[in-house]
Amino acid sequence: MADVDDLVVGPDGLARCGWGASSPEYLGYHDDEWGRPVHGDAALFERITLEAFQSGLSWLTILRKRPAFRAAFAGFSIPAVAAFDERDHERLMADAGIVRNRAKITATLSNARAALALAEAEGDGALDRLIWSFAPAAGRKRPRRLSDLQATTPESVALAKELKRRGFVFVGPTTAHAGMQACGLVDDHLEGCHRAS
Repeated sequence: MADVDDLVVGPDGLARCGWGASSPEYLGYHDDEWGRPVHGDAALFERITLEAFQSGLSWLTILRKRPAFRAAFAGFSIPAVAAFDERDHERLMADAGIVRNRAKITATLSNARAALALAEAEGDGALDRLIWSFAPAAGRKRPRRLSDLQATTPESVALAKELKRRGFVFVGPTTAHAGMQACGLVDDHLEGCHRAS
């Protein structure tokens, strides 16, 4: 059984990973998104972008700003963001609704251009196919405690390396692994969590 702090039972009687019950935003994210498969180039581009913006910050900060991120980055439309110019960059730097970090904004525009180039070379869904090709093999042991969770895996190291080879930036192995968890390539809900499949 997981440690008491690792697994909590909410007022609804459901057991959750401890972090998933610490705020309303986390509860919704834990129950409805984290560890569930995400497909589609725009949806995956959004997750890559948000994971990069989260680096060094609380994920709760990103969740609370997510609607503003979606508005600022044209709903994470890859062609639209790839076409952003210097005026858009400055607009984003002035947008208090998002995280105003020049390096992360620049990385997002670069990543949109890399994703667009990938789609132009390999067709629609190319980013989806590329990312999902790094999903770990079935049969992975479910974590029992939060301390069992890894920051990187061989798959996230390989994914980060391939994304960088394809022109993506700000996608190191830790960010890639967090993205794999967020997009359901890896289901790290703790043993006993109601979301554990």
